[in-house]
Amino acid sequence: MIFQPVLNVFLLVLLFAPVVFLVIWMLVAPRPVGKTPRWLWALRLVLLLACFAMLLRPGIPGGTTQTLATQTDIVIVVDTTASIVAEDWNGTEQRLEGVRADVQSIVDEYPGARFALITFDATSELRLPLTTDTTALMSSLEILHPEVTSQSRGSSIGIASGMLRETLAAAAESASDRSRMVFYLGDGEQTATSEPESFAGSAQYVDTGAVLGYGTSQGGPMKITTGDVTGLGGDYIEYLGAPALSVIDDANLQTIAGELGVSYQLRTADTAIDLPEAPTTTTTYSDAGSVGNVIELYWIFALVLVALLGVELARATMLIAQMRGLAMRGGAR
Repeated sequence: MIFQPVLNVFLLVLLFAPVVFLVIWMLVAPRPVGKTPRWLWALRLVLLLACFAMLLRPGIPGGTTQTLATQTDIVIVVDTTASIVAEDWNGTEQRLEGVRADVQSIVDEYPGARFALITFDATSELRLPLTTDTTALMSSLEILHPEVTSQSRGSSIGIASGMLRETLAAAAESASDRSRMVFYLGDGEQTATSEPESFAGSAQYVDTGAVLGYGTSQGGPMKITTGDVTGLGGDYIEYLGAPALSVIDDANLQTIAGELGVSYQLRTADTAIDLPEAPTTTTTYSDAGSVGNVIELYWIFALVLVALLGVELARATMLIAQMRGLAMRGGAR
């Protein structure tokens, strides 16, 4: 038997001990006739003990599970300017939907890798440092919203170059034996008046990767972005009285790919993403080792807890019904 408590055991004891002491005192102390019966206090004591045991998360060893190891760091750079919600992905969907789907494909292609997420609009931001927690990565993308339209002052497609270089350099310094991959996802639309910053400084740290382009030459309309929960308003951005259209710039994206030394792909919803092989990724399970697996038993105590709570609810319902009956009889007099 092993235990994996949800909180420190000492803290659990501190939380439960006073309540257990009170219940035991009510169970053994003399009381006038008509008060809560002793058997009910006994059930409440069992309920507390079942809850305590459930929070200890007991289990038994259940064999081993093989894991896939990798020696790859992957940095994902995502465009979060207003144009990333232009509606020309798979017809009329937002480009951001394509970005999310492709990042999920990247995660699936390189199991066990460490991932970092950088986003950029008017500024760049390291949203997620290198981690193997792919759930955190996808959650970050799910809640990702573009910059607020009213605060937009133009953006550069190369503004994340400095942060990317710093992230890759730090990864190379801390673990020089690991390979590094970069995926840049955007539409290449330069709205700042200055020239885009170069990504050439990151090339020395990059083994492989890809620049993924989103959008069409016809362009797509963009809804006004706000700071609320949904991130989008109901109206579209207008230019000269008509909906403004965001158009992909293949030339800019190809330039970025050349600076990083990776390939460029124009992404569409009806084509599968073509991902490169990770240079040093373990592709077999034989060398990956194994970790212990545990058969959880907390659910047994959870069932006991539900059953005892059912008794409490049934008794409370009966008492309420009796009180209502007494009240009705008293009113009839």
